[in-house]
Amino acid sequence: MDAIYVSYRQVESKSLLNKSGLSDYAVNCYTGCAHGCIYCYARFATRFSHPHEDWGKFVDVKVNAPQVLAREVKRKKAGQVILSSVCDAWQPIEEKTQLTRQCLELLLRYRFPVRTLTKNALAARDLDLMQDNDVHFGVTLTTLDAKLAALIEPGASNPQERLATLEAAKSKGIKTYAFLGPLMPFLSDTDENITALLKAVKETGVGYFYMDKLNLRYGVWPALLKFLQKHYPDLIPKYRKIFFDDIAKDAYISGLSSSTRKIVSKLGMDDKMQMGI
Repeated sequence: MDAIYVSYRQVESKSLLNKSGLSDYAVNCYTGCAHGCIYCYARFATRFSHPHEDWGKFVDVKVNAPQVLAREVKRKKAGQVILSSVCDAWQPIEEKTQLTRQCLELLLRYRFPVRTLTKNALAARDLDLMQDNDVHFGVTLTTLDAKLAALIEPGASNPQERLATLEAAKSKGIKTYAFLGPLMPFLSDTDENITALLKAVKETGVGYFYMDKLNLRYGVWPALLKFLQKHYPDLIPKYRKIFFDDIAKDAYISGLSSSTRKIVSKLGMDDKMQMGI
């Protein structure tokens, strides 16, 4: 795996507890994310502030986040908060700054329900805050293949560490869930991979899970094409077909939806699936 060089910049935020389409509010202590996932949909959030920089190579650190949030939680109506919506709240720099931990503590103190989603085992550090509070702790998994994960999610914790973090949260009585996806065509969308993912999260005892296909949102296709050219050039024609040929796209999605639902049913997990493909 290539070395990852990330540029960090300290910035100040005017607001932190912001309205979100994913929840009542979203809290993001960072702009940008050092996990550098090739499929990340959050690129759109930095299209103006970092127009010529590669996603995963820069992070703005909102150094005053706890101070701003401390003011906002006192005057805004309590509602569910997603932590976070356009970055990973527990990306590597969080180990040093502890901005997410400080903000999580504030949210829970003022009784804001919190939903988290991460790819980093660093989140296990903060399970003590989540315990006995209104928190849904989630982990994203795309594959159990550590080599493939290192290519598509180079800065994230390996899959087994993420599963261990889910288990740790469950053992503390925290509500847990998993986000399985996006499933990468011809790489992690096989019946074998999907079955392995579902079995693994079932063993952790998650309360529910989501599944999703790969979507070509803002900036994803250029990053994906660059990745394929380097690692899987033979897959480029197949990707072009299922993403830019409407008939092929519909057939692919229909087939993937059918196969995933069959696997879910076979494993007796229908009642735990909140969203399918």
